[in-house]
Amino acid sequence: MHRTYSMRSQRAPTAAQMQAPPPPTSSTKSKFFGKGSLSHSIRKSAGGAFGPELARKLAQLVKMEKNLMRSIEITASERKEVARQLSVWGEGNDDDISDITDKLGVLIYEIGELEDQFIDRYDQYRITLKSIRDIEGSVQPSRERKQKITDQIAYLKYKDPQSPKINVLEQELVRAEAESLVAEAQLSNITREKLKVAFNYQFDSMREHAEKIALIAGYGKALLELLDESPVTPGETRAAYDGYESSKQIIIDAENALATWTFDSAVVKPTLSFAAHDEEEYDDEDLAEETENLKITEDQWAAEDKVAA
Repeated sequence: MHRTYSMRSQRAPTAAQMQAPPPPTSSTKSKFFGKGSLSHSIRKSAGGAFGPELARKLAQLVKMEKNLMRSIEITASERKEVARQLSVWGEGNDDDISDITDKLGVLIYEIGELEDQFIDRYDQYRITLKSIRDIEGSVQPSRERKQKITDQIAYLKYKDPQSPKINVLEQELVRAEAESLVAEAQLSNITREKLKVAFNYQFDSMREHAEKIALIAGYGKALLELLDESPVTPGETRAAYDGYESSKQIIIDAENALATWTFDSAVVKPTLSFAAHDEEEYDDEDLAEETENLKITEDQWAAEDKVAA
């Protein structure tokens, strides 16, 4: 948030930023190629075309996530420009509109800042997915080696069943299968572990971002309440605006709310509902009916036995 609480003054670091430095800048943020969509298309189409076959699908997902984050980066940049332009436009209007639009610009600019922070946190999710991709890529050679030895044994048994190489290859196959079992177990374990970690990163970043956006929206609506929208007749002078201190305090409150927000203070909390099926209980009438049906069935069986005899 702007320490001076205005879009028209120099921006300074917030107390929250000084107390808790932000995460490292996302590795996806563009450095050379700007905002064009050509790079997006290339990454998406080429993401799964190279590397070990086992890792190609996840590699494509990682590239698509990179495209998504680049799009969010563009949105964040454009939102900051919108905030600046809103303040520029409002400056030439009446005092109340000038002050309110300037403070609204501060809040909207902060949304752009939150989107930048969201990218940095979201990137932790993408990096964790990449670690699964790397494990998949490392397992591929053991699979290929086992398959290659299996094919060689099958070929020799068909071409030269008495070849001494068959025994050697079968021993190699045993070792290859053992190595493959270890690699597959590691892949299974690490995939589950990293998948959980990755999406915890993603959902935590989403949750924090959404809660803070909701806070900003609430303070933005509070600013709008300071705007006198009562109509005036031609020639009538509108009352002088005296909301400067109130608007500044709203921005201060917004800054404090964002700085002190934690997951424990989150307003939206999920509620899980699992269907619980109680065991069915018979009442006296149901039990009597079941007993009568059972008696009728036994009588029918007895009658059928007599006929058969």
